[in-house]
Amino acid sequence: MAKIFLAIAAILAGLGVAAGAFGAHALKDQLTEKALATFETGVKYQMYHALALFGVAILLNQVETVSTNLLTTTGIAFIVGIAIFSGSLYALSFTGIKIFGAITPIGGVALLVGWGCLAGAALKGL
Repeated sequence: MAKIFLAIAAILAGLGVAAGAFGAHALKDQLTEKALATFETGVKYQMYHALALFGVAILLNQVETVSTNLLTTTGIAFIVGIAIFSGSLYALSFTGIKIFGAITPIGGVALLVGWGCLAGAALKGL
């Protein structure tokens, strides 16, 4: 699972860089300030959690304990959270359809679950 998480983290981080550059250059004249700020929030959270997923991949490579299940759950939660949280913000910024904003907290909960699982793994001694 560590290799898969590492690959996904690299892809998500690369896409985050591309999205950030796209937002800064191509979208600044296309979107309203509010929509651009929404887009940038999606990029920030994508990057933060891509880096966190990278860390989870490294930890999974280092441990062989019961925490492996918690770390795997952490990685999955981060991936799901990025997809829903950042994805819904990207969709909202491009379309203005408010329902996408209502979906965003679901992604936020997934990200929080990931952080909770990581804390649990740490408390179990990794």
